[in-house]
Amino acid sequence: MPSGGKEGFIMVKEKVTVTNRTGLHLKPAGTLCNEAIKYKSSVTFQFHTTNVNAKSVLSVLAACVKCGDEIEFICDGPDEEEALAAMVRVVKNNFGEKDEK
Repeated sequence: MPSGGKEGFIMVKEKVTVTNRTGLHLKPAGTLCNEAIKYKSSVTFQFHTTNVNAKSVLSVLAACVKCGDEIEFICDGPDEEEALAAMVRVVKNNFGEKDEK
C-alpha cells in the first residue's frame, strides 16, 4: 500500500490533451462526470490555474476547455489509480464521440 497522504493514499496525477473538435461541451462534460462519479476518490482536473471538480457538470462546463487544451487530472482516495486511468481513457477516446469531418 502506498505511503503518505490521508489513510495511506498518495495523490496521483496525469496530463492529457483534449482532442475532440468541440472540447468539453455538454455531452462530453456529462460523459466525463458520469465516469468520475463511479469512484470513491476525489477526481479533479487542473486547467490553467483553476481546479475543477470532475464530478460536477457545471464545474466542468465553466472551465471552458477547448480542443487542444491540456488538463491535468488529480485523483486522491482509495481507488485513485483506477479513477485516473478511467479519466485519461475517456479523454483519449474523445468522450465516446465520433469526429465528424
